[in-house]
Amino acid sequence: MRARSLLTAATAVAIAAVAFTGCSSTTPSGTTAVASSTPTTGVTGTVTVFAAASLTKTFTELGTEFEAAHPGAHVAFSFAGSSDLVSQLSAGAPADVFASADQANMTKAENAKVIDGSPADFATNVLAIAVPPGNPAHVKSFADLASPSVKTVICAPQVPCGAATATVEKSTGVTLTPVSQESSVTDVLGKVSSGEADAGIVYRTDVRGAGSKVESVPFPEAATTVNVYPIARVSDAPNPEGAAAFVAFVTGPEGRKALAAAGFGAP
Repeated sequence: MRARSLLTAATAVAIAAVAFTGCSSTTPSGTTAVASSTPTTGVTGTVTVFAAASLTKTFTELGTEFEAAHPGAHVAFSFAGSSDLVSQLSAGAPADVFASADQANMTKAENAKVIDGSPADFATNVLAIAVPPGNPAHVKSFADLASPSVKTVICAPQVPCGAATATVEKSTGVTLTPVSQESSVTDVLGKVSSGEADAGIVYRTDVRGAGSKVESVPFPEAATTVNVYPIARVSDAPNPEGAAAFVAFVTGPEGRKALAAAGFGAP
């Protein structure tokens, strides 16, 4: 009876040893290391990105690339003026990532405690004058936009492109009297491309992305202001893993390539 009990115990020990060996490995020094049982998972679920309107075309393309790299993920965008996005985030709108067209609005988001960690600068942009095809108002310079005969549209001062326009006005001494001030750069571009305005101040990338819908009138005074674009994870993000992955994607090789192709400068 006792011999049978000892045999049973020995068999149990042997089985346990085999099971343990299956979860471990032997190092060159002969010691046994237990492998991690934590599975490696990819990004899944919806990643909600609040991004400046001037990023619409480029980020939409990057979103498609991101989804291809992470088959279990879906990117949902909300594009608007950076100041409007900060207001929405401050009011509790759920989002995972915030990409601003300037440092000022990202700072507002940080002060409102809606940003997690330190923002990363990922692109730069400069202003350009957009005019309808053929330039019917014959706009040739920034000063021409102050003419009463030229219907000019600009961004509102709280919007990054509007703040940059105000900086150019101050540096040149030229005061504009726009027929309207819009809440986003895409709204300005829309009024120009539809012929509602003779000219509008947008970003260089907006003109390039619009193709034949508008023409560009570069002006040297644009060099006095360069917008730096930061991106960050949002506090209490519903999908923190997805947020981190998307920020890394934008600031990594894929993002840099797409941004450069769109005309954005390096940060």
